[in-house]
Amino acid sequence: MPRCPWAATEPAITYHDEEWGVPVHDDRMLFEFLILEGAQAGLSWITILKKRKNYRKAFDGFRAEKIARYGARDMKRLLADAGIVRNRLKINATIENARAFLALRKEVGSFDTYLWSFVGGKPIQNRWRNMAEVPAHTAEVFKCANCSARKSTPFFGK
Repeated sequence: MPRCPWAATEPAITYHDEEWGVPVHDDRMLFEFLILEGAQAGLSWITILKKRKNYRKAFDGFRAEKIARYGARDMKRLLADAGIVRNRLKINATIENARAFLALRKEVGSFDTYLWSFVGGKPIQNRWRNMAEVPAHTAEVFKCANCSARKSTPFFGK
């Protein structure tokens, strides 16, 4: 299968070949993607991929239980960390998203169950022939984002 045009350099090549489009059912990994997508808002995905290792370290391996308890000392530490995007709103959103993630998991059992419910539990297989055919958003994305907004996930779906 040919590689998408956006995957021209590392780490985008490895991400494309090993992760992009691969169904994920692990709550911790899904939470990681939620946080990275929030960090990416207004930036390029390659910028975030280059900082991904730093994000894992700075945010305790994306353990939501730990991030949800972050306080002022953690905020100060994160704002000083040149390895991540040092934006107070995005860092605060990560902490709030951890709390919302835990509340959602408590409500529905798992983040996996929640996210996959928007596509009937199965991946959608599209047959686009080129990148120009790929929409920026789909009905499923809007439905998930609207539902998530009601559940108070600050940078999810924005």
